[in-house]
Amino acid sequence: MILDLKQVFIGEKKSMPVDCTLDISQLEYQNNHPFIDPVRVKGEVSAESGIVRLKATVYFAYQCACDRCLDAVKRQMQIPIEHVLVTSLSGDDDGELKQVKHFKLVLDDLVSEDLIISVPSKNLCRDDCRGLCPNCGINLNTQSCACQSNKIDNRFKILEQLKQSDLQ
Repeated sequence: MILDLKQVFIGEKKSMPVDCTLDISQLEYQNNHPFIDPVRVKGEVSAESGIVRLKATVYFAYQCACDRCLDAVKRQMQIPIEHVLVTSLSGDDDGELKQVKHFKLVLDDLVSEDLIISVPSKNLCRDDCRGLCPNCGINLNTQSCACQSNKIDNRFKILEQLKQSDLQ
């Protein structure tokens, strides 16, 4: 979606409401397409003291696989976004200002960037997820297995021998 912000930039309007849905289902993140449902953006673009600012909240459903047990995870989330908008940049761009060419803001790109920065990098179905058994692969949240949990990696057997010699 492209927002035409000319009236806000030239001072004809002090603010402009933003309430739209965006389809960013093609956005790939961590080898997944986590934004299957439309993303809703609600807020406003306002001009005050010569500064044009976008303030909004993004509402979305985030879908992924749990990093420990691989179960499907779907969470309703919302994030606040805020950007200072300018029509031209002078000097070095430090990333704080968002350039709006020809008074038109491409909202899809801006929201996509904000979503990628804001979603969790570690995805768990729940805080106490036990994950998968490293031996048999069973989901330890739903079943238990008979695998030995006290197996020692061959590379660490020497440490076990040292421990035994200290006890004697």
